[in-house]
Amino acid sequence: MKIILTLAAILFSTGILSAQVKNSETESVKKVINQLFEGMRKGDSSMVSSTFSKGMIMQTISKRQGQINVVRYEPLNFLKSIATPHSEVYDERITFDEILIDAELASVWTSYKFYVGDKFSHCGVNSFQLVKQDNKWKIVYLIDTRRKENCD
Repeated sequence: MKIILTLAAILFSTGILSAQVKNSETESVKKVINQLFEGMRKGDSSMVSSTFSKGMIMQTISKRQGQINVVRYEPLNFLKSIATPHSEVYDERITFDEILIDAELASVWTSYKFYVGDKFSHCGVNSFQLVKQDNKWKIVYLIDTRRKENCD
């Protein structure tokens, strides 16, 4: 009977530890993504850049005249736009919809509404892929949708 109780205790504590590790990793992933958007709000391209993996890919899905296009944009140009002085704050307000993690890979889906200052610009969804490198999560891929309607 002692063996059964001991095994049950081990299995139970292992489950708790596993849940704690998963929660810790989830919070670490969220922290990186929140840092990206905080850097955007502050106009701090170094803060934003620190969230990117080397060779990071950025794309957006655009719709023009009924045509769907996937447009790649250079992370360096994105960072320049953040660093270029602007009178209004770039404020992307996100909601974490889904976070999946397996070992060194995280996939994150965030709904967002984007404001320039207090003025609503557009909304959509971000899809992030992150990789854990040197024990730190980094964004390796980001693709988003953009629209002005159905943003409630």
